This record gives sequence, structure tokens and C-alpha cells, in this order.
Amino acid sequence: LSAVSGVRLKFTGLHENYVVVVSCIILIVLFSLQHHGTHRVAFIFAPIVTAWLLCISSIGVYNIVRWNPSVINALSPVYMFKLLKTTGMAGWVSLGGVVLSITGVETMFADLGHFSACSIKIAFSFLVYPCLVLAYMGEAAFLSRHHEDIQRSFYKAIPEPVFWPVFIVATFAAVVGSQAVISATFSIISQCCALNCFPRVKIIHTSSEIYGQIYIPEVNWMLMCLCLAVTIGLRDTNMIGHAYGLAVTIVMFVTTCLMALVMIVVWRKRIITAVSFLLVFGSIELLYFSACLFKVPESGWIPLALSSFLMVVMYVWNYGTLKKQQFDIENKVSVDRIVTLGPSLGMVRVPGIGLLHTNLATGVPAVFGHFVTNLPAFHQILVIVCVKPVHVPYVTEEERFLVGRVGTKEYGMFRCIVRYGYKDLLQENYDFENRVVLELIRFVETEEEPSNGIMEEADSSTQMVENQNHEAHTLDHLQVMKLMDLNLGNLDTLCLKDESIKILSARESGVAYIVSHSYAKAKKSSSVVKKFAINILYAFLSKNCRGPDVALNVPHTSLLEVGMAYYV
Repeated sequence: LSAVSGVRLKFTGLHENYVVVVSCIILIVLFSLQHHGTHRVAFIFAPIVTAWLLCISSIGVYNIVRWNPSVINALSPVYMFKLLKTTGMAGWVSLGGVVLSITGVETMFADLGHFSACSIKIAFSFLVYPCLVLAYMGEAAFLSRHHEDIQRSFYKAIPEPVFWPVFIVATFAAVVGSQAVISATFSIISQCCALNCFPRVKIIHTSSEIYGQIYIPEVNWMLMCLCLAVTIGLRDTNMIGHAYGLAVTIVMFVTTCLMALVMIVVWRKRIITAVSFLLVFGSIELLYFSACLFKVPESGWIPLALSSFLMVVMYVWNYGTLKKQQFDIENKVSVDRIVTLGPSLGMVRVPGIGLLHTNLATGVPAVFGHFVTNLPAFHQILVIVCVKPVHVPYVTEEERFLVGRVGTKEYGMFRCIVRYGYKDLLQENYDFENRVVLELIRFVETEEEPSNGIMEEADSSTQMVENQNHEAHTLDHLQVMKLMDLNLGNLDTLCLKDESIKILSARESGVAYIVSHSYAKAKKSSSVVKKFAINILYAFLSKNCRGPDVALNVPHTSLLEVGMAYYV
């Protein structure tokens, strides 16, 4: 909107509605192209931003030289104190607008994962900061001679011969800036999902070559609707600036507080060092934040309302997820008890492999006991699969799977923990079934026979053996795939253990996914707030988010959902 509004200087009769319509069209096109990814056009982003910075700095130098060379004295901080001393309360409130001169830098916080801290320091110190200072000094020099042009000072300060080229570059720069925020939003939401802080959403990889370029349809369209609502509802760059300024100052202050925490907990700095850092930078940010609070009645309430809504969603989802995990831990069932009850229940084993999805890394989930007591039959090979997000960015493929045995060998039950970092993403074409079968065979082939014939398990009756401990007779991925394509009658000649042959035979019989479909309910003694949060909000989020079967690319013909209610 700020970029397109400059066209009204050349077409004075153009109504404001046309500017809004053009801005909305650009936004719709931008969001509609997100599913294609940015890898095809990303190479032009840096040249556009560089051209933009060089444009505004060159125009700034031109205005300084032409209108008021003495404006260079504004680099002295003395004038800042003189302004506050002279204007008093009005000068303090004006800081809410002054802070807009540095808005945009907060997007770099999200880019720290893509660039090194050193590269960002060099770019900001030797390119961004000098260009911005020259641009604002040039605009101040122009305003010192043209007080009446304060509303459109940026575009009016552009020399006539270069107006349209600068207008085009400004529009492209605005699109690139918007794209950076959209991409950062996708990345942050993806990481929040991995940390159980946001409902599961569909994540699509837009590039097969560049890792981390993703697209989230639900977030994309909701973000587009919000952007259009703000653009159409406010229609004024000053109003949007008030909302933007408040959002940025809050982001900066929260970042400073978290950085102080990191200095103490992670870097092990002295508390006095962290407190000094917090006081120096936090006091400056609080000064700007306090000035921005005066803009809350105008449009500053928008970021506060949106952030509060997202905070409630994230807190309710995280609370409900943790309570579900707590229920699973407290209601784990014993394999020995299930096997003991087998004859009385008429329990049978059916051909095939059953993959029981759970959030438990140890023990047997309650949903399995619920399943076999109502339908006393389960598969010849049962694998308890736990997809576990870990608090590291990435997990290598060699370290991804941990396989162990549950109970004795006669049970035919295994546990497979699949570990993902919070920046790892499940590929849509990932052959999960065959990878699990591969890891099972690797485990069986490399497993040492216990002396007493029973697999003793530490803590949870499960001994985890990492799949990277390969021995000479371990099969690689291609070999196992070939085995799966062969007739089982030929397997006896390939020196596999009987249990490995049994696993391959079960694989040919089919694979079924058993997924818990749990329903959380608040206890009758719970407060009204908790009942609303669990029975309505969390239930709505659980019903409409992506299920675990989608994350594992489970075919619908192989899916078996087991309903179960629990009270929190």
C-alpha cells in the first residue's frame, strides 16, 4: 500500500479506492503464487533489495547536496535530546512514529537460521545502515525547505527523471519484503508444530533441491485474508504504521528478554552481565514501546488482538497435547498381562505387520489394551511407532531410527522411535513402511542372542539399538528392497535369520496402521474456563488439524482408527 500510494502524486485525480484495489491485487497474486515456491525467482531478491537501498541512498545524497547540506549535523545525538527537551510530551509521543525508521529489521530475526551472524553484521553495518541514514537525512533536507509536503515527502523528494524507475523498484522491494515475512511465517509455524506448540498443518516442499523451502496452504490463505482485511479496513499507511510500530517494538523487547535468558542459561554468562544487557537495550525499547502505546486506540489494537488470539491457540494446543501424553504415560499397559489374558479373550495373531502409532517412547500405550480387549486379535508382527520431535534442528538419516524389542522374541513385538529435528520435514514421497521393515531386519540381523533367551529391557522393557551399528552381514536398503520383490521360497538360501524371513513374509501379507483417535474431555469438577478450553477449543483444533496418519503418509485403505476418551 505504501509503495503503490506514490502513484497518486502523478495522477492527482486518482481516488484512494483505486490504490487500495491495486494493492489488494498485488497481495492476492503474491499469495496465489506461494505454492510454486520461491526457488525459481529467489535469485532476484538480493539484487532488488540492493538496488532499492542504493536508490534511496543516492536520492538522499542528492537531496542533501541540493536542499540543505548542514543536515549532516543530525548525526549527532545531541539533537535528539534537544528535541525531547523542547517538545516534552509531544516529542515523547512522536517516538511512536520515529521507530518506523527501523521497522523491517525484525525480519532478520527469522533469517538467522539461513545466514550467519557475521554476514548479517557486515550487511547491516556497511550497507543497510549507511543507506538508511543517507535516505532519511536527504528526506529531512527536503522537508526543511518544503514543510507543506510532509505527508508525501518520500515520493516528492524523488527527482522527476527517476520517479518511475524508483516507483517500480519500490513496489518490487515491497513485494520482496512481504515474501520474506511470508516465508519466515511458514518456517516458524513448521517449527512450532514440531515442538507441539501449534496444531498440525499440511507442509508441502516446494523445492526438491533446496532444503527448507516449504508451503503451508492453511497459513497462506489465512494470512492473505488478514492482509486484505487490514488493507481494506484501514486504507491508510499511517494507521497501518501505528499497528506495525507497536508490533515491532514488542518483538524487539521480547527478543531482548529472551536473549538475556539465553545468556544465563545457554552461554553461562554472569547474571550481572545479562542484567546489564537487559537494562541497556530493554530501556531503549521500552521507551519506544511506551510511545507506541498511545497508538493502541487508533490501530495498535490489531497486533495485540491477533497475538493474543494466537497465544491462546498455542497455549490450549500445547496444554491439551501435554495432558494427552500424561494420560498415555499413566495408563501404560503390560505386555505380559495382555498375553496372559490372551486365551480367555480368544486372542489370535493375524498375518501382516501392524504399525501402532503412539507418542510414548517407552511402554505399551493404553490404546493397544483398549484395542485388543474389544477386538482380540493383532498382527503377526506388531511395531509400536513413536515419531519423536527432538530439540535439535536436524537429525541425520543414520540416526533417525531407534529399534528395540518389546517383551520376548516369541511376542513378535518391536518398538521403533523415529526422531525428527524441529527443522526436519517429512518428505511427501518418503517410503515409511519399507524403511521401518528395513530397520527391523537390521535390528534382528545384528541382535546378539541373550544368554537366558529373554530380552531384558532397561526401565521400559525396551532395549534400543541404534541402526548405525552396522556389522558385516547387515543388509543395505537396496538389498532389502530386492528381497521384498523376490518369492519367499527363495529366501532360505540368503542366510537370513528365521525371524527376518518372518518379517518379510508379514510384509508381503500387508501393513496396517493403528492410530489412536483420542477425545479429550474436561472433568466435571473443572472450572468453566478449563471446560471451554478443552471441550470446545482443543476439541475444535483436534478435529480440524492434520492427523498423525497424514504425517506418516498412511494410505486410507491401511488405516485403522481406535477411538478413546480421556479426562483431564
